[in-house]
Amino acid sequence: MASDSDLRTQEIENPIDIAEYLFSRVYQVGVRSVHGVPGDFNLTALDYLPKAGLRWVGNCNELNAGYAADGYARVNGIACIITTFGVGELSATNAIAGAYSEFVPIIHIVGTPSTKSQKDGLLLHHTLGSGDFAVFSKMASHISCAEAILDRQHEAPLLIDNAIRECFLNSRPVYITLPSDMVKKKVSANRLKTPLDLSYPPNNPEAEDYVVDVVLKYLHAAKNPCILVDACASRHRALKETHELIQKSGLPTFVAPMGKGAVDETLPNYGGVYAGDGSNPGVRERVESSDLVLSIGPIKSDFNTAGFTYRISKLNSIDFHSYGVTVRYSEYPGVRMNGVLKKVADKLGKLSIVPSPAAPDNKIPDDETTSSPDSAITQAWFWPRLGQWLQKGDVVITETGTANFGIWETRFPADVTAISQVLWGSIGYATGACQGAALAAKELDIKRTILFTGDGSFQLTCQEVSTMIRHQLNPILFVLCNGGYTIERLIHGWQAEYNDIQEWRYKDLPAAFGAQPGSVLTYRVSTKKELEDLFRDDEFASGDTKKMRFVELVMPWDDAPKALKSTAKAAEKRNAA
Repeated sequence: MASDSDLRTQEIENPIDIAEYLFSRVYQVGVRSVHGVPGDFNLTALDYLPKAGLRWVGNCNELNAGYAADGYARVNGIACIITTFGVGELSATNAIAGAYSEFVPIIHIVGTPSTKSQKDGLLLHHTLGSGDFAVFSKMASHISCAEAILDRQHEAPLLIDNAIRECFLNSRPVYITLPSDMVKKKVSANRLKTPLDLSYPPNNPEAEDYVVDVVLKYLHAAKNPCILVDACASRHRALKETHELIQKSGLPTFVAPMGKGAVDETLPNYGGVYAGDGSNPGVRERVESSDLVLSIGPIKSDFNTAGFTYRISKLNSIDFHSYGVTVRYSEYPGVRMNGVLKKVADKLGKLSIVPSPAAPDNKIPDDETTSSPDSAITQAWFWPRLGQWLQKGDVVITETGTANFGIWETRFPADVTAISQVLWGSIGYATGACQGAALAAKELDIKRTILFTGDGSFQLTCQEVSTMIRHQLNPILFVLCNGGYTIERLIHGWQAEYNDIQEWRYKDLPAAFGAQPGSVLTYRVSTKKELEDLFRDDEFASGDTKKMRFVELVMPWDDAPKALKSTAKAAEKRNAA
């Protein structure tokens, strides 16, 4: 005799297993590769990935998988990671928290014990031994914009659809649990025929028009307005409207550090990076003397403002966000920036424009140009010189530390995607993120992915080089060898032992990770001449080279970008207060 559940399944029109439904939705929103680590509570679910057209990446640990998913999402637009209950998901928590803080959309799927095991409170492995199976989802609720607990068969499609939609629209991680006994439960596949609606709800027309009129009133009254673009312009998909405003208005345009790469830096009205005291003097003077700053997607964190040294009065600023617009001290919640920016650009009219200072344009400082070609590679020389070597369309990843701050002095060619973790600032992020970014770039036919990471940071997550080798990715990796944690030295403990690291033979690692002879090109450069020769090497620079390139870039241990020095000094003062 058939059970009630069997009869209910027979009644389902066009039945499909829950796991296949879930992964089909993941595929539909643009994910092609899924990061993660196998564990006994997710193994059955992993069998369904190929059916949905998804490729399993398989990382060395869950933390790295989370970083990789973050990098993949920043290039691809959204990502997916699968971990197992408890031990796996908690290992990934640091990376997911970083994605939450920096508005990166990641679908986090957790394989959990069966619903019966949870109901019975069994003393299972990977648990706290308390019988509380909800404890980890409670933790995840603080770093997810939505959760879908798939413990009820017929609710699963609706919960899945809602979580994935929220992930995309809020540009933040979501948390989905898939109990082992729910993987093969049947649901209707009919909903899959209708793609998820990922469009943003339109603003109330009257409210939007009112805000546009207010913005235009202040914009036309200003004598020397400018535009400042930050991370949320890209995270919340407002770059099209932002660029239209920049180009139509001709206003001097600057980026905050987290907004690096959001603006076409070849535009004539691009002026450089504004970060308070960390800015070049001309940039700082121009932005801070403006009587109106259109601030698009701002995130005013300490490292993004060089230690809270922004000097932009609220009376002279208009902030555009995904959740509303703030004009001076007046707030307009619920009026999303995309529609406002578009209408402002359409109705601009004639504006008062005071020219911006010339952008850095990768000019090497005079005192560096006169130094010997055989002298050490300094931060002040390297970052402008790098800008002369970068190519249109590159993906550039910089680690928290000297690279993150040094890249401010690099003027990008067009269409560069810049990836960094300025707000969360987890050391080791960039190498994992590089794996995910390089994979997404390969899927999207982007030619070059380039990583800059410090030796200390690299030691935390170096295993992902093996994942890159496994998937035949060909990024260009620069490990900045300067003997330890430079950013920490600058904050405290200049020559303290705890800021030192063991020196590795870094370029030997690809071979140790199983790279076939000749499949990875390795280099060690320690002088300006050696680096110039490397930059001129066609095989090294080519986007068509099907080989990973791994560079030990030796720099003085006590050298750092000016912006990092001033920011670290501010952090030291704040820590001591």
